[in-house]
Order: sequence, then structure tokens, then C-alpha cells
Amino acid sequence: MQAIRQGDVILLPVQQVEGQKIPHLTLAEGEVTGHKHRITEGKAELYEQDSTLYLRVFSESALLAHHEHKAISIPQGDWMVKIQREYEPEGWRYVAD
Repeated sequence: MQAIRQGDVILLPVQQVEGQKIPHLTLAEGEVTGHKHRITEGKAELYEQDSTLYLRVFSESALLAHHEHKAISIPQGDWMVKIQREYEPEGWRYVAD
């Protein structure tokens, strides 16, 4: 499996999910608009360990939706959730969505 990107959110395939299960399926919230990257269809769970989120998709696929981006299908498997960063002369910063 390859990495999947939606806006500033990147999902990286991992061998296993770690951490404590959290009670929602919001992967990230936009800093400017407040719109959320979240799983809206399919069976999935979200976990957190050491400030890193992990997504486990149980169904054949799950739908990752966001108000400003095309919804994308996430295949069954385990994923690490990362927020993309970019370099500026002042230093690294998270990409604002």
C-alpha cells in the first residue's frame, strides 16, 4: 500500500496500530475553517499514542471526507495519520488547511 493524501493529512501504511482507542473518527481539524477530515463511511477505529494518531480500517474501505476536498476511499488496513509540514525561512510549520 502507498501513502494517501487529502489536503494536509497524509496516511502512511503501518504494520500495526498502537495506542488507546479514542471515541471519534476525526483525523484532523482545519486551523482556519474548522472543517474536519473525518471518516464518514465504513467501519474504522482511531487510536492515539504519544500524540500520534493511528487509523484501523476494518471494512473493505472507509471514506475520508472533508468539506473542501474530494472524499477519498481508504483501503482496509492500518494507517499512521500525519499532518504535512513545509519549510519556510523562519523554520518548519504545519500546512494550514
